[in-house]
Amino acid sequence: MRKTAIIYQSKYGSTEKYAKWLSEEINGDLYRKSDISVNSLKNYSTIVYGGGLYIRGIAGFSFIKNNYKYLEDKKIIVFAVGAAPFDTGIVFDIKSNNFPDEMKYIPCFYLRGAFDESKMKSIDRVIFQISKKILIKKDESQYEEWERAFIETTSRKYGNWICKEYIKSIVDLVNKYK
Repeated sequence: MRKTAIIYQSKYGSTEKYAKWLSEEINGDLYRKSDISVNSLKNYSTIVYGGGLYIRGIAGFSFIKNNYKYLEDKKIIVFAVGAAPFDTGIVFDIKSNNFPDEMKYIPCFYLRGAFDESKMKSIDRVIFQISKKILIKKDESQYEEWERAFIETTSRKYGNWICKEYIKSIVDLVNKYK
């Protein structure tokens, strides 16, 4: 039972692209979160979960959290995809905002994705604009790292930072588990 499942939730395509690359590199089975149940994961020894990062939350990660008692005997790896540049505190921030104490040991990776304001859904565009307006009113010297990254990223209308090289650490860890 050394099989790996890669599960993802992607809204605009960046997470899906990374999940597909991971599936190819580690010969894992690829599933959209909406197409999988916890029962179908019983024959897997490793679960890799990926979701977009929205307002500090990993999209669809509740699937892992809510089913953790059924998955805790498996190796779990999580990756979050966002448009902000990587900084040393981002993984800590992701874990502290998404992982309950019993899951803090789970490896978590941050992969930079893409940003295209013209393709955003209406609700995302509204949240985006409100967040930007709130932050712009704040004194720059008081910005947290994620806020500085948000302003930097959203100062443009489009950016694509997706890079296959970013999955290397995840691939290495999965191969170590085999």
